Amino acid sequence: MQQRTLGGTPVSALGLGGMPMSIEGRPDEDRSIRTIHAALDAGVTLIDTADSYHRDANEVGHNELLIAKALATYGADSSSVLVATKGGHLRPGDGSWTLNGRPDYLKEAAKASLKRLGVDAIGLYQFHRPDPEVPYEDSVGAVKDLLDEGVIRMAGISNATVDQIKLSNEILGGRLVSVQNQFSPAFRSSEDELRYCGENGIAFLPWSPLGGIKKAGGLGEQFTPFQEIADRHGVSPQQVCLAWELALAPTVIPIPGASRPESIRDSVQAAELELSADELATLSGTR
Repeated sequence: MQQRTLGGTPVSALGLGGMPMSIEGRPDEDRSIRTIHAALDAGVTLIDTADSYHRDANEVGHNELLIAKALATYGADSSSVLVATKGGHLRPGDGSWTLNGRPDYLKEAAKASLKRLGVDAIGLYQFHRPDPEVPYEDSVGAVKDLLDEGVIRMAGISNATVDQIKLSNEILGGRLVSVQNQFSPAFRSSEDELRYCGENGIAFLPWSPLGGIKKAGGLGEQFTPFQEIADRHGVSPQQVCLAWELALAPTVIPIPGASRPESIRDSVQAAELELSADELATLSGTR
């Protein structure tokens, strides 16, 4: 698979989003592990997770533990795989989401993630979502401390504005390597952040790049140009969507979620799909 760079580290042009394997409607563990192994077999070297990717209140870090088990049981070398996790967004277990951006909490959460992943240092740790009750610079300052202490190797942020990207990079001393924001044909409000990251060499990781768990399957019906171009190439509209996102900037690394081996195998083929300038223009103009 084609590669891109994240903080100077080569990674696959597409990553694997782990959320669907751990929240409501998740598959059994065997299928999830087969899905992760299928991604590795296809050349994926970036896996995205978070301590909040779980369903029940008593299973914080479910997805982190699942990924660690999948990597440990993979029958080939997985040393080049970069696992990116996040902290600061919580799930009480009732389906809701809450926030905690307090520096002491983020440091505790990162060290708990480190233990669950079973690594010496977290490859990429990202502040999950701004907490309006905590000054943003304080939360990012905690990530800086984790970076300086060697608990994490690289630092990123998620659900951020351009101003927050600039502030974070300043706090981190120019060491911000990634921004993970929602972006898809249905959700374009992060175009400014995507563009800024492309201009400044910061990896932009679109989450829900196909529109989300419930909408990904109907992408071609909701946005017919994606289906029409997919039919022309003999591929799925999901592949067309990911190829379009890859073409938006050399720093874009989509992280489609998957809960079946077939899904991730289809998604990774987008890295080899070449769309014409006219096709890309059509897709960019589709709303």
